[in-house]
Amino acid sequence: MSLTITLPTLQGTQAYTLSGKQPVRPPAGVKFNRIAYSAAHVVADPLAAHDPWITSAIDWDSTIAYRQYLWSLGLGVAEAMDTAQRGMGMDWPTSLELIRRSLDAAKDHPGAFVASGCGTDHLDIDAVKTVDDVVRGYDEQMAAIEKLGGKLIIMASRALARVAKSPADYERVYSHVLTQASQPVVLHWLGEMFDPALAGYWGTQDVDVAMDTALGVIAANPSKVDGIKISLLDKDKEVAMRRRLPAGVRMYTGDDFNYAELIAGDGWGSNPLHGKSDALLGIFDAIAPAASAALGELAQGNMERFHAILGPTVPLSRHIFAAPTRFYKTGVVFMAWLNGHQSHFSMVGGQQSTRSAQHFAELFRLADAANLLEKPELAIQRMRTLMALYGVQ
Repeated sequence: MSLTITLPTLQGTQAYTLSGKQPVRPPAGVKFNRIAYSAAHVVADPLAAHDPWITSAIDWDSTIAYRQYLWSLGLGVAEAMDTAQRGMGMDWPTSLELIRRSLDAAKDHPGAFVASGCGTDHLDIDAVKTVDDVVRGYDEQMAAIEKLGGKLIIMASRALARVAKSPADYERVYSHVLTQASQPVVLHWLGEMFDPALAGYWGTQDVDVAMDTALGVIAANPSKVDGIKISLLDKDKEVAMRRRLPAGVRMYTGDDFNYAELIAGDGWGSNPLHGKSDALLGIFDAIAPAASAALGELAQGNMERFHAILGPTVPLSRHIFAAPTRFYKTGVVFMAWLNGHQSHFSMVGGQQSTRSAQHFAELFRLADAANLLEKPELAIQRMRTLMALYGVQ
């Protein structure tokens, strides 16, 4: 099969020939010296009889198979997060079922680890009037996940952002949540570029002041916090916060623009966790083999090789997460389809329609440049199919 395809560009259409270079594969049993979670996507059921914009239909077998693939590469799974379209097409009952199935499947993979998103998205946001309503919402999801034996990722709450009057309201809610949690949790600070409804989180539009509030919450409950993931797409803010975390509390980078250098770290300080970031990233879903191979090299002290593998994936990630950033899930699922991990390019909520033909064409070129197309002949066949739908022959 020819590896040349016609793709749209800003100047018209142009022939593009794939390199055909496949991803670097990590060795079997690869070990890391960073904790690395991939926030994992869900595979929609495109043949279900339902209204895609209103209800979700999940292909459970393919969804769990993808998690098994991530575990086989040594990556953990951050379950039912925004990458899985949580609160953006997937409701709480479906999320809880996903968590249950993922935790059950993990039992068949020795060493596999899972942490699950706990939020307040089951509440009718228009009916939420007080901070007590938010506390009740968190309690309900915490109880459900912990009953399944799950570790918690405390997701940012749209309801809290709506009703909180001051940083003190955030302190009250998070203090309660941490006190009630049965084991250390991961806090998740998601910036408004990912979800506009979270603007002004921690009670202020000033990120430095917000950081002070979050750090105060952690400092008051350090034994209950495994770490914090911040998704602000600002490496300097992440490093500044990382250096101020209490001993034993990890920074999980959520910076899909600068993850390579943040994971590598700068070696700053006497506290080893202050000089490096662990990872909880949506982009790891799309670049899993490269992420695993690079992390394996890092654990062996091969910093140059780490950057040689992971560095070329960064332009792809910046494209996938380009504004409007909340539509990044489309690029993640597109990569899974190109690489043969699912048989179709349909998404929960019809989200495959959120990006343009130009966006997909550039994504395809960047994936090839980063050596991330696992099956080049399949990828080009599927890309031709997609381009034909846009009238590009």
